[in-house]
Amino acid sequence: MRLGSVSVRLTRTAEYFQRVPWQFASGDNDRDDPLGAARSLHGPQAGEDLPYKVELWDPAKTGVEQVLAITANGSIGYAAYYAATREYPDRYITLRHKNAIVSRWNGPTN
Repeated sequence: MRLGSVSVRLTRTAEYFQRVPWQFASGDNDRDDPLGAARSLHGPQAGEDLPYKVELWDPAKTGVEQVLAITANGSIGYAAYYAATREYPDRYITLRHKNAIVSRWNGPTN
């Protein structure tokens, strides 16, 4: 049983949240964020480059119908892409890094 190492990790996580300033907003006070959110003040700011996108294409595969996810992290982008392939198994889905397609899901061919 490794309770000691779990306790150390939890303590370090708690210390991180105490050191990093956080901004809390309610849905009543912020029209741009109607659901309200807690976000790190050191996180991505408006206008920052978020290079990974998960795109759902129209059935004819002629254009992007909806961008399902945008992130700065490749692992999170791939997780969103994988989830999209499960949510829309019959649709064309792409994971894009900047202008390059990293992965694509074509769905069934029949």
